[in-house]
Amino acid sequence: MAFPERFSNLPAYAFPRLRALLDPHAPGADPIDMTIGEPKHAFPDWVSTVIADNAAGFGRYPANDGTPELQAAIAGWIQRRYGVSIDAATQILPLNGTREGLFNACIALCPETKRGIQPVVLTPNPFYQVYAVAALAVGAEPVYVPATDATGNMPDYASLPSDILDRTAVAYICSPANPQGAVADESYWRDLISLAEQHDFQIFSDECYSEIYREAPPVGALQVAERMGADPERVVLFNSLSKRSNLAGLRSGFAAGGPDSVKRLKQLRAYAGAPLPGPLQAVAARAWSDEDHVTRNRALYAEKYEIADDIFSGLQGYMPPEAGFFLWLPVDDGEAATLKLWRESGVRVLPGAYLAREVNGHTPGADRIRVAMVAEKDDMRRGLTRLRDCLYQG
Repeated sequence: MAFPERFSNLPAYAFPRLRALLDPHAPGADPIDMTIGEPKHAFPDWVSTVIADNAAGFGRYPANDGTPELQAAIAGWIQRRYGVSIDAATQILPLNGTREGLFNACIALCPETKRGIQPVVLTPNPFYQVYAVAALAVGAEPVYVPATDATGNMPDYASLPSDILDRTAVAYICSPANPQGAVADESYWRDLISLAEQHDFQIFSDECYSEIYREAPPVGALQVAERMGADPERVVLFNSLSKRSNLAGLRSGFAAGGPDSVKRLKQLRAYAGAPLPGPLQAVAARAWSDEDHVTRNRALYAEKYEIADDIFSGLQGYMPPEAGFFLWLPVDDGEAATLKLWRESGVRVLPGAYLAREVNGHTPGADRIRVAMVAEKDDMRRGLTRLRDCLYQG
């Protein structure tokens, strides 16, 4: 039996790798899981009612391109949030979770060659792991670009050699960033969009954490691209209800971009996609149209930011996240610190290196741990206090 080699060099995925590290050892206290970015806040109380009211839709195949109501709700949200008017029917594709879209967009939009040679897909390092597997799936060369303190925790794509940029077909970017919580400001977006125009590549903008922030809402890629008068096909935006509305299990997101890009995404979806069931599309349409629950959710995260800032005040190297719900904490060795924390205090976190790739002998994040602030406030406070006492006291 012959198997493909394209994914043979992938490391174990982060969470199976974490289980292999920690599960052979007993926790040092009652466990507190702070590993996965799965919100524990309540989702809107009307979700079950909307599903029940639309339950007959489970007996029908769902609309492949999304219902008109869902398309319109997403377009309305983009208009309110970013001041960008897009055509709901031709510029939006509802997704079965943004992971589907971030992967399939590379298949649908990355060319087989660029300038007659293998294309490049740029990804920040560390990063959401689907970016890399998408690049490998289309036979592109993934180029991992450090996103560290030295670069403001955003990748400095402009620093790459011209021959790499000329081969680049796609650049992934995540803002607010997972895991660092950094935000791309308007200047960053302008520079990146100008670079993409100069070297003719697309930007896949993963903005799934856009609605969890401290003060000002993060600027978005489509917003800046429109102000610049950039090619409408230059940016494809991805967002989700998982973080914004605490609906990770709904698996509802969207891609929005130029009509030619969305047309190709829809064509791939028609052959190989898995559209969201109709009743869940009804929930998603209601969720994108409602901001009250998002405001309440953000207020809970504001309290959590204050708790974390208080617990880690005075800790050298602590950088309060600008947005999102992860702490990116400095340690000597991420794996060693994760194991020590579990064995001595029962707190479960993720080594930063599990979200990165080694490049030229260096793995960004090897000296970090990622801590998800998704549990209820009292549990989060206990977990962060144990973490501080275990790793930073004495």
